[in-house]
Amino acid sequence: MARSYSVIAVIVLLVLLLAGAGCTGSSSPSSQSAAGVQQKSYIVGIDGQYQPFSFVDSSGTATGFDVDAMRWIAQKKGMKITFQPTAWDGIIPALQANKIDLIYAGMTITPERAEQVNFSTPYWIVNQDVVARNGTATTLSDVLAGKVIIGTQSGCTAAMWIEKNLIESGKMPKENLKLYDNTPLAVNDLEAGRIDAVMYDDHVLKEIIQGKNLHILGNVETKEEFGIAVRKSDPELLAVLNDGLAQLKNDPYWQELVVKYKM
Repeated sequence: MARSYSVIAVIVLLVLLLAGAGCTGSSSPSSQSAAGVQQKSYIVGIDGQYQPFSFVDSSGTATGFDVDAMRWIAQKKGMKITFQPTAWDGIIPALQANKIDLIYAGMTITPERAEQVNFSTPYWIVNQDVVARNGTATTLSDVLAGKVIIGTQSGCTAAMWIEKNLIESGKMPKENLKLYDNTPLAVNDLEAGRIDAVMYDDHVLKEIIQGKNLHILGNVETKEEFGIAVRKSDPELLAVLNDGLAQLKNDPYWQELVVKYKM
């Protein structure tokens, strides 16, 4: 009898241990499922030379208004993120090819882009500045009349505006629009006298020309709204980002970022 009781006791103990192990094993997946999208890792596509919104500093670290905002949202939502500088004219294809998971880099919401990606609620508005060399006879009227050679970044909304309003209207020949991989390259050509003007987003172009022998000719009011872009197949991620943006804009840190980056 004593042996029988011992065997029964061992069996009961084993059952209890297995039951306990089962509870432990199920708790982890449950917590991950509850957290949902926030527990995953995401690659954030940025423009590496888009001061003050997103850029890579001298130490190789991604920084800027959008980068800091994304870090804040990620911290609040429990998201793991890394930043990937990506060529601007290939950034939407990179998103669609799953090389990056979202774009947070001052991307203007346009109907053409909205056919390819889904956008968050707008978080910033910009217009277009036009700059030229100091001492030049070029005026903003000359630029708007299509009389000059103008440069900008390939795939940006300045290029879209020039194509629609100057080239397609017949005011300017197509060869007078010079496209570059990034705007600093366009500004370099402007300084060297190879083009007459550069058009680009106002906050960013002001940063790029600081300390250079260049000045702002004027501003073209386009009232472009910036949004975060995600794949159309990622509605859950979009909802998380929209909620994070709303929280951020209602937090004092938003104004701290505005002051920090002189927005």
